[in-house]
Amino acid sequence: MNHQHQDERSRIREAMDRLLTGQATASNGSLTVVALAAEAGVHRMALQKRHADLKNEFYERVRTETRQVPESERRLRETVTKLKETVANQRAEIKELRQLVTRLTLASAVLTRDDYQQAQGPPAADNVVPFRRSTS
Repeated sequence: MNHQHQDERSRIREAMDRLLTGQATASNGSLTVVALAAEAGVHRMALQKRHADLKNEFYERVRTETRQVPESERRLRETVTKLKETVANQRAEIKELRQLVTRLTLASAVLTRDDYQQAQGPPAADNVVPFRRSTS
């Protein structure tokens, strides 16, 4: 590793310590990657790409030392909860729509049959065949 890379890593570790102890000097003090990057004086993407291990370490320390869920994880959990509700609502709606399709199909069949019977009219008298009486 070159000197600049090593310097960035040490600034990030120092920034982690300041944020976790509540002594932020260059950021708003929130326990996020954005605040960590600002506190360390590095670009956020450098933290995300070149120092992803330090980002993960930061989030792990947030979990263990402060017993808090990191902000990004909290937002993701909220999104997952909302999506699960949406899926459940859509499943219920699909079930209801399937039942409606079945009822409408049956209603259509009944109406079609009734229309056919009305078009045929009453049965003609000439097609009635009388039963023969038995003589025994």
